[in-house]
Amino acid sequence: MTLHSQAVEVLVWGGGSGGAAAALQAARGGASTLLLTPGAWLGGMVSSAGVCCPDGNELSPWQTGLWGAFLRELARREPQGLDHNWVSCFGYRPATAEAILRDWCRQAPQLRWWPNVQLLAIERQGRRITAVELLRGPERWLLQPQLLIDGSDCGDTFPLADVPHRLGWEARELWDEPSAPPQADLRGDPFFAAQPLQSPTWVVLGQLTPDHPPPPPQEVAPVPPPAVQLAEPFSGAAARFGLERTLSYGRLPGGLVMLNWPLHGNDWHHDLADLINAGAERRQGIERAMQQHSLHFAAVLQEASGGLLQQGACFPADPADAALAGPSPLALMPYWREGRRLIAQALVREQDLLPQAAGASIATPSHDASGTLSAIAVGNYANDHHYPGPDWPLAPKSCRWGGRWSGTPFTLPYGALVSAGVDNLLAADKATGVSHMANGATRLQPLILNTGQAAGAAAALCIQRGCQPAELPVPLLQQALIADPQAPAAVVPLWDTPWHHPQWRERQQAVLEDPARLSSTGSLLAAPPNLDPRQAPAEPGERLWQGELCPDGQGGISLRLADGSGCWPVITLEPALQQWLLQLERPRPGALIGCVNPWGPWLRVSRLAP
Repeated sequence: MTLHSQAVEVLVWGGGSGGAAAALQAARGGASTLLLTPGAWLGGMVSSAGVCCPDGNELSPWQTGLWGAFLRELARREPQGLDHNWVSCFGYRPATAEAILRDWCRQAPQLRWWPNVQLLAIERQGRRITAVELLRGPERWLLQPQLLIDGSDCGDTFPLADVPHRLGWEARELWDEPSAPPQADLRGDPFFAAQPLQSPTWVVLGQLTPDHPPPPPQEVAPVPPPAVQLAEPFSGAAARFGLERTLSYGRLPGGLVMLNWPLHGNDWHHDLADLINAGAERRQGIERAMQQHSLHFAAVLQEASGGLLQQGACFPADPADAALAGPSPLALMPYWREGRRLIAQALVREQDLLPQAAGASIATPSHDASGTLSAIAVGNYANDHHYPGPDWPLAPKSCRWGGRWSGTPFTLPYGALVSAGVDNLLAADKATGVSHMANGATRLQPLILNTGQAAGAAAALCIQRGCQPAELPVPLLQQALIADPQAPAAVVPLWDTPWHHPQWRERQQAVLEDPARLSSTGSLLAAPPNLDPRQAPAEPGERLWQGELCPDGQGGISLRLADGSGCWPVITLEPALQQWLLQLERPRPGALIGCVNPWGPWLRVSRLAP
């Protein structure tokens, strides 16, 4: 077999959402970039894994960077809107997301994408990766990258290149993480050996039939769900929320349903060490069992629903088929929540993500050893770990905001992307320098897209300057992200400044110039923004809603419709409207612009009517 050889400026091993983002941003930054994916789709979590109800970064201040651009393009391409479920304010079809990413990559002239490649080996000399060997169809290739980005969910390149990394739990005594188990438990409890990482899921898509009507407007007091008993081994799956809420949890446009249910549902808890580390034949056998487990779960729900739920037709039946639709309900890859984690120049621990105070507070922004602000991406997911059995007790990091619960924001430092053992390696997906406990908050789609964006921007700057990632001045990267012409990305959490604010860039810049100006509540000290609750971007499907606004005294608001047709809980993702709603102390007439989601159920409003 002929061995082809080629030098590459930036080589991205992908398959994860962060890999696609990194490759796109590196190419947009002027670096000649080659993206490799093991499958035929390139979007990872947001498309090929079918996790199409993104968690985290839902508030408008956090809708920045590639995540924000992706969200707005989804809204443009999904004519039925995005608000269809109750786990997220956003739901979309997998093919829509994949089409967006492919279009973006096609429009980047410096980017090439090779799908369906098999990674064989990685050559390393001292602290540098010198070559990556792979199969592309019948051809064998040896690629020599100046810089390699691991954009996979599980850190696929780490064992091949002998990259220092972590896998599994860390004891509380190691870094004083409040939710980590003590060393004695790690040694004595067999649970930790059997569950070395968070449980993955093989997502399966269902389809609700047209005669499955939306629920009517609801009173604020919830109605207890009717008891329902599902067949084994999923007997407890609908016990807490009832069948209707279980089905609408991951509802998507067109009545599709994302089945990714953690409560006695289709999470996979078996053979996890082998799923990460075993040979290809063993891994494929476990993956087939995961698929059958999810298909069984879907069949049990179909039977319990009396046929209202059917199999969805979303993905190509052959994982090597690049088509954007197909007859199969099975996602093309597992939804990995965790894999190998890089030993990096910086470590993100659980306490680095926890708010400084109660309520709408932020975590202390990341700094490097010299005290310089080193933040390059903002996340806000609450923290969530998936294991068999009861929920793992985690330190709280959420607050009541906009009529709902939201996670408090934190930042990732640039050093968490930079390998401590290999000079020309960056991580761009879940395999960054985070602890096992922190991974539960850093692993979600929005932050991963922006983590990948930061890795790609850093790679382009390194090529441009002829330096290694550890030598790149972080302020240079921060400026590039804030000033990006296509997807400007926040690097510090300004809770009071939405992405569309006319002074968004200036306010981000002000914090970088003087970090002491950032308060613990995520505001710019002595410089409050000019927020008008009547101003926010329009969105498809919005309309005028009128009635009586009723505060409940606990941060919740409802709108009793003027036409007497019902009452909706009100939520908002906009800081200006949040401030206005907080001032309500008693019922008053209101006229709001927004979109209703009967499956939430909520009325999501963006602004007051003029």
